[in-house]
Amino acid sequence: MKRIIVGVSGASGVELGLRFLQCLPKELEKYCVLTQGARYTLQAENSRKDSTIPQAKWDWIESLQGIPNLVLLEDTDLGAKIASGSFICEAMAVIPCSQNTLAKIACGICDTLLTRAANVMIKENRKLLLAPREMPFSPIVLENMLNLSRIGVRIAPPIFGYYAGKSLEEMERFLIGKWCDSLSLPFDYARWG
Repeated sequence: MKRIIVGVSGASGVELGLRFLQCLPKELEKYCVLTQGARYTLQAENSRKDSTIPQAKWDWIESLQGIPNLVLLEDTDLGAKIASGSFICEAMAVIPCSQNTLAKIACGICDTLLTRAANVMIKENRKLLLAPREMPFSPIVLENMLNLSRIGVRIAPPIFGYYAGKSLEEMERFLIGKWCDSLSLPFDYARWG
Protein backbone atom coordinates (compact mmCIF):
# COMPACT_ATOMS: atom_id res chain seq x y z
CA MET A 1 0.00 0.00 0.00
CA LYS A 2 1.28 3.45 -0.89
CA ARG A 3 -1.54 5.86 0.00
CA ILE A 4 -4.34 6.05 2.53
CA ILE A 5 -7.08 8.59 3.21
CA VAL A 6 -8.20 9.07 6.80
CA GLY A 7 -11.46 10.90 7.32
CA VAL A 8 -12.31 12.10 10.81
CA SER A 9 -15.95 13.07 11.30
CA GLY A 10 -17.71 14.74 14.20
CA ALA A 11 -18.63 11.78 16.38
CA SER A 12 -17.21 11.32 19.85
CA GLY A 13 -13.78 9.71 19.73
CA VAL A 14 -12.01 12.07 17.32
CA GLU A 15 -8.74 11.47 19.17
CA LEU A 16 -8.98 7.79 18.28
CA GLY A 17 -9.00 8.72 14.60
CA LEU A 18 -5.96 10.92 15.12
CA ARG A 19 -4.15 8.14 17.00
CA PHE A 20 -4.90 5.78 14.11
CA LEU A 21 -3.34 8.33 11.76
CA GLN A 22 -0.26 8.62 13.99
CA CYS A 23 0.20 4.80 14.06
CA LEU A 24 0.22 4.34 10.30
CA PRO A 25 3.52 3.29 8.69
CA LYS A 26 5.83 6.24 8.09
CA GLU A 27 6.36 5.49 4.41
CA LEU A 28 2.63 5.72 3.57
CA GLU A 29 1.31 8.88 1.92
CA LYS A 30 -1.45 10.01 4.27
CA TYR A 31 -4.31 12.32 3.31
CA CYS A 32 -6.42 13.52 6.23
CA VAL A 33 -9.79 15.25 6.12
CA LEU A 34 -11.09 16.58 9.44
CA THR A 35 -14.66 17.78 9.25
CA GLN A 36 -15.82 20.92 11.02
CA GLY A 37 -17.76 18.65 13.37
CA ALA A 38 -14.54 16.77 14.20
CA ARG A 39 -12.85 20.05 15.12
CA TYR A 40 -15.73 21.03 17.40
CA THR A 41 -15.84 17.60 19.03
CA LEU A 42 -12.09 17.51 19.54
CA GLN A 43 -12.15 20.88 21.29
CA ALA A 44 -15.15 19.94 23.44
CA GLU A 45 -13.72 16.58 24.51
CA ASN A 46 -10.31 18.04 25.29
CA SER A 47 -11.62 21.00 27.25
CA ARG A 48 -13.48 18.57 29.51
CA LYS A 49 -10.35 16.53 30.15
CA ASP A 50 -8.26 19.50 31.30
CA SER A 51 -10.27 22.42 32.60
CA THR A 52 -7.11 24.55 32.85
CA ILE A 53 -6.99 24.81 29.04
CA PRO A 54 -9.65 27.16 27.67
CA GLN A 55 -11.54 25.52 24.82
CA ALA A 56 -10.74 28.36 22.38
CA LYS A 57 -6.98 27.96 22.91
CA TRP A 58 -6.76 24.20 22.31
CA ASP A 59 -5.17 23.82 18.88
CA TRP A 60 -6.13 20.52 17.24
CA ILE A 61 -3.45 20.86 14.56
CA GLU A 62 -0.76 20.29 17.21
CA SER A 63 -1.83 16.66 17.48
CA LEU A 64 -0.93 16.10 13.81
CA GLN A 65 2.50 17.73 13.79
CA GLY A 66 5.35 15.39 13.16
CA ILE A 67 3.39 12.78 11.21
CA PRO A 68 5.53 11.99 8.15
CA ASN A 69 4.02 12.16 4.64
CA LEU A 70 0.81 13.81 5.88
CA VAL A 71 -1.34 16.11 3.75
CA LEU A 72 -4.19 17.91 5.52
CA LEU A 73 -7.20 18.69 3.35
CA GLU A 74 -10.21 20.92 3.94
CA ASP A 75 -13.56 19.15 3.92
CA THR A 76 -14.94 21.98 1.77
CA ASP A 77 -12.34 21.41 -1.00
CA LEU A 78 -14.33 19.24 -3.41
CA GLY A 79 -11.63 19.85 -6.03
CA ALA A 80 -8.90 18.09 -4.02
CA LYS A 81 -7.20 15.20 -5.80
CA ILE A 82 -8.67 12.57 -3.45
CA ALA A 83 -12.12 13.46 -4.87
CA SER A 84 -11.21 11.83 -8.20
CA GLY A 85 -11.19 8.18 -9.15
CA SER A 86 -8.06 8.78 -11.20
CA PHE A 87 -6.18 9.45 -7.94
CA ILE A 88 -4.97 5.98 -7.01
CA CYS A 89 -5.39 5.36 -3.30
CA GLU A 90 -5.45 1.85 -1.93
CA ALA A 91 -7.58 2.43 1.17
CA MET A 92 -9.65 4.89 3.17
CA ALA A 93 -10.79 4.82 6.79
CA VAL A 94 -13.35 7.09 8.47
CA ILE A 95 -12.61 7.04 12.20
CA PRO A 96 -14.85 7.93 13.92
CA CYS A 97 -17.76 7.84 11.48
CA SER A 98 -20.76 9.84 12.63
CA GLN A 99 -24.26 8.64 11.81
CA ASN A 100 -24.64 11.65 9.51
CA THR A 101 -21.49 10.76 7.56
CA LEU A 102 -22.50 7.09 7.43
CA ALA A 103 -25.94 8.02 6.02
CA LYS A 104 -24.45 10.30 3.38
CA ILE A 105 -21.99 7.63 2.24
CA ALA A 106 -24.74 4.98 2.18
CA CYS A 107 -26.98 7.21 0.06
CA GLY A 108 -24.23 8.42 -2.28
CA ILE A 109 -24.39 12.04 -1.10
CA CYS A 110 -21.10 13.74 -2.02
CA ASP A 111 -21.49 17.24 -0.58
CA THR A 112 -18.15 17.27 1.29
CA LEU A 113 -14.65 16.10 0.45
CA LEU A 114 -14.88 13.28 2.99
CA THR A 115 -18.16 11.89 1.60
CA ARG A 116 -17.00 12.37 -2.00
CA ALA A 117 -13.72 10.53 -1.34
CA ALA A 118 -15.61 7.67 0.36
CA ASN A 119 -17.96 7.36 -2.58
CA VAL A 120 -14.99 7.34 -4.97
CA MET A 121 -13.55 4.42 -3.00
CA ILE A 122 -16.85 2.57 -3.40
CA LYS A 123 -17.20 3.26 -7.13
CA GLU A 124 -13.58 2.25 -7.76
CA ASN A 125 -14.03 -0.92 -5.64
CA ARG A 126 -11.23 0.04 -3.25
CA LYS A 127 -10.96 -0.66 0.50
CA LEU A 128 -13.17 1.54 2.65
CA LEU A 129 -13.47 1.12 6.42
CA LEU A 130 -16.04 2.96 8.53
CA ALA A 131 -15.91 3.05 12.34
CA PRO A 132 -19.46 4.11 13.27
CA ARG A 133 -20.12 5.70 16.65
CA GLU A 134 -23.16 7.00 18.54
CA MET A 135 -24.64 3.90 20.11
CA PRO A 136 -27.22 2.51 20.35
CA PHE A 137 -27.61 2.05 16.61
CA SER A 138 -31.08 2.86 15.32
CA PRO A 139 -32.75 0.64 12.70
CA ILE A 140 -31.91 3.32 10.10
CA VAL A 141 -28.20 3.24 10.99
CA LEU A 142 -28.17 -0.58 11.04
CA GLU A 143 -29.79 -0.65 7.59
CA ASN A 144 -27.19 1.81 6.27
CA MET A 145 -24.38 -0.33 7.70
CA LEU A 146 -25.89 -3.49 6.23
CA ASN A 147 -26.26 -1.92 2.77
CA LEU A 148 -22.66 -0.70 2.82
CA SER A 149 -21.37 -4.05 4.10
CA ARG A 150 -23.14 -5.85 1.25
CA ILE A 151 -21.11 -3.86 -1.28
CA GLY A 152 -17.81 -4.57 0.45
CA VAL A 153 -17.38 -1.64 2.85
CA ARG A 154 -15.78 -2.75 6.11
CA ILE A 155 -17.97 -1.77 9.06
CA ALA A 156 -15.74 -1.75 12.15
CA PRO A 157 -17.15 0.10 15.16
CA PRO A 158 -14.72 0.74 18.02
CA ILE A 159 -15.62 -2.36 20.06
CA PHE A 160 -13.01 -3.40 22.61
CA GLY A 161 -11.52 -6.85 23.01
CA TYR A 162 -11.05 -7.06 26.76
CA TYR A 163 -8.23 -9.59 26.43
CA ALA A 164 -6.13 -6.79 24.91
CA GLY A 165 -5.38 -5.15 28.26
CA LYS A 166 -6.89 -3.05 30.99
CA SER A 167 -5.68 0.46 30.25
CA LEU A 168 -7.35 2.82 27.82
CA GLU A 169 -4.12 2.96 25.80
CA GLU A 170 -4.05 -0.84 25.45
CA MET A 171 -7.70 -0.88 24.38
CA GLU A 172 -7.10 1.87 21.82
CA ARG A 173 -4.07 0.00 20.50
CA PHE A 174 -6.28 -3.07 20.06
CA LEU A 175 -8.82 -1.06 18.02
CA ILE A 176 -6.12 0.46 15.85
CA GLY A 177 -4.67 -3.01 15.28
CA LYS A 178 -8.03 -4.43 14.21
CA TRP A 179 -8.54 -1.53 11.79
CA CYS A 180 -5.04 -1.99 10.37
CA ASP A 181 -5.71 -5.73 9.92
CA SER A 182 -8.88 -4.88 7.96
CA LEU A 183 -6.87 -2.64 5.64
CA SER A 184 -3.90 -5.05 5.31
CA LEU A 185 -1.57 -2.65 7.15
CA PRO A 186 1.18 -3.85 9.49
CA PHE A 187 0.64 -3.06 13.17
CA ASP A 188 1.77 -4.86 16.33
CA TYR A 189 -0.89 -5.26 19.01
CA ALA A 190 -2.22 -7.79 21.54
CA ARG A 191 -3.93 -10.59 19.65
CA TRP A 192 -5.97 -13.46 21.03
CA GLY A 193 -3.84 -16.39 22.18
